[in-house]
Amino acid sequence: MNEQILAPEVQHYLQQHETAAPTSLALRKSPFLHVYPAELAQQLDGRQRCRKKLPLWYSTPNIYYPEKLSVEQASSQHTAAYKSSLIAEQSRIIDLTGGFGVDAYYFAQRAKTVAYCERNESLARIAQYNARILGADNIDFIAANGLMHLQSQADDTFDYSYIDPSRRIDKRKVFLLEDCEPNVVALQDWLLQKTKKSLIKSAPLLDISSALSVLKRVCEVHIISVDNECKELLFVLDREYMDAPQIIVAALKGGMAQRFQFYVDEEKSATTDFGHPEGYLYEPDAALLKSGAFKLIGQRYGLKKLHQHTHLYTSVEANPDFMGRTFRIDSMMLYSDFKKNKATTQANVSTRNFPLKSEELRKRHRIDEGGNRYLFFCTGMADTLLVIFTSKC
Repeated sequence: MNEQILAPEVQHYLQQHETAAPTSLALRKSPFLHVYPAELAQQLDGRQRCRKKLPLWYSTPNIYYPEKLSVEQASSQHTAAYKSSLIAEQSRIIDLTGGFGVDAYYFAQRAKTVAYCERNESLARIAQYNARILGADNIDFIAANGLMHLQSQADDTFDYSYIDPSRRIDKRKVFLLEDCEPNVVALQDWLLQKTKKSLIKSAPLLDISSALSVLKRVCEVHIISVDNECKELLFVLDREYMDAPQIIVAALKGGMAQRFQFYVDEEKSATTDFGHPEGYLYEPDAALLKSGAFKLIGQRYGLKKLHQHTHLYTSVEANPDFMGRTFRIDSMMLYSDFKKNKATTQANVSTRNFPLKSEELRKRHRIDEGGNRYLFFCTGMADTLLVIFTSKC
């Protein structure tokens, strides 16, 4: 950590070059004697990445940014704030894989004490400095292996442990929990010996069923999306829990969280009503689709499904509580009839359970991207291929 970067003139220079490409700073001579071009590029790159992902960090003066990978791997501000809501107030939590310190900062807003552990000493110093700038004074920063530090503590020193295992092993990405570093599957019994509850973060691509087959005492699975993009899976383990886990879908948008909760057996026993497109079309949020609650979606919201494998829903009247996007159906036709139309049109194209991809449909039917019209190419009842013309509500 080069403290010369925090000098007012350097910070002013970075603000002046706010929209510049970081590589342009890396390739030119630095105007500062004790700050290298690569360091300026790193700070600029970090600022730009945090503008949307971590607006609090971006808008706070004199934040110090680590290397690109550390910012990329950090939780977003919205997901970190959501995770902090899952711990009890005035509790004690240890963050075993501290990283940039985003999760630790938000845990500190609710917990009595937070132990941040990070074996990368440079990154730990940066996180500690930023926490002081952000006013979080109840975080204990430990530049060491988090598992080793937890091992040195008495059982139940902490109420919660939180771990975000690395999904990059030897420069390749892995997705199974047992392939990550550390192997949380092998460690789960020990973690629940040391803390009553353990929160395990994973990538959204992880198959939930396969994860539940190797994890024990899971009380909750949180599927978290931000602006209709699935961002994280979080498994909450409780040493005293013996029942089936609850699946909790959290769609975050504009600082608000919309939830959809169910047990797997509820989905298995639910029934589906199928129907032709009516007045409104519903596209579930990405996190809701990830949950696999395809029958419960229709049952809970009073909707009909277009086809068993077409995860679009419909109703005569609009349901304002739906988790996802709602469209007003303007018209509909068979795809066989649509193919006869040679006129160029403009629309946003989506496909659901359809033999052709969006880009292929655009080229084949000369559909320009954009506008206020949304075309859904999908399979309806009796396996008919449909084109549904809609406008967003």
